[in-house]
Amino acid sequence: MIKIEVQSLPLFEVIRDIAAAFEVDYQENCGEYHVDIPSNLGEGFIKGINFDGGFGILIYQCKFNDDLEFHFVVDHIHPLKFLYCLNGVLHHRFQDSENNNTIEQYQSSIVASKSTNGHILHFTADTYIQVGSLEVDREKFKNKVNCELRSLSPELKKLFLDSMALNEFYHNGYYSLQIADLFTKIQSFENNDFIRRIFLEGQAYSVLTHQIVQYHDDISEEDKSSVLRSYEILQIKKAAKLIDYDLADLDSVEKIAEEVGLNINKLQLGFKHLYQTTVNGYVQQKRMVLARNLLNNTDYNISEIVGKIGLSSKSYFSKIFKETYDISPSEYRKNNKILRDK
Repeated sequence: MIKIEVQSLPLFEVIRDIAAAFEVDYQENCGEYHVDIPSNLGEGFIKGINFDGGFGILIYQCKFNDDLEFHFVVDHIHPLKFLYCLNGVLHHRFQDSENNNTIEQYQSSIVASKSTNGHILHFTADTYIQVGSLEVDREKFKNKVNCELRSLSPELKKLFLDSMALNEFYHNGYYSLQIADLFTKIQSFENNDFIRRIFLEGQAYSVLTHQIVQYHDDISEEDKSSVLRSYEILQIKKAAKLIDYDLADLDSVEKIAEEVGLNINKLQLGFKHLYQTTVNGYVQQKRMVLARNLLNNTDYNISEIVGKIGLSSKSYFSKIFKETYDISPSEYRKNNKILRDK
């Protein structure tokens, strides 16, 4: 296993030391520092940028040929870190510990070491890993946003104000869709001038804002959780499939949520995110598409079609069909038959 010791702060010095350990040069543009992984070690890059007020961001996008560990062991109070595993699996441990904390894809961790205790990040060989790390120098940061910090929950307020690193802190959870979208924007933004620095700073602060909201959601009761996480998209899609394949005999929204393992708030948020409608709105869309296909391609009468799409009232079916297609079901079938016969 390869061990890289980093005994420096702030971020530009971190990148400089990593480049020296890799025996390669680093690049700098408008305050953003970038080092490419040499081919004898792997592929990819590490880059970082510091903003005013003790705030910065590091991005690891790499695959190493052998297991590799970065040992951040500077004899100084270390930044508060917000780690986001966007791809692969990252392992973190505190310098004085032998126990790794595993951060899987879609997970984030808030980590703060005690006193001058350092951090160790472990990258597994032959594994493509993308990690975003927000870095907060709490002494500088609290002077910039001291007023805003007063409104935080007691736990987070204590964490942000612990500029002397009197307490160790670790929290793990799944990051939200909003955070995933923000990192996508960070990774895809291509401007390489002053605009880029302003953009990255804005996105980094947005990530931090959503992380604070997410933390409060994490510690709330499970059935009251309302922040939709990236990994829960699979459960939303499962719910959509349940609707698609069983329109004639659908369970209630509550039952569907229970079956896929989500509360109703999360289910509704997921449908709005993926399908731009509520669960009931999605059901109605699918019913109307099926009804139109049955009118076009079968000889079922209206009453039979009403049953097959999971409704019980012909008049209600006619009403919503006309609202959707601006024509009644019977007129739609008649017009379609005329077109087919021509």
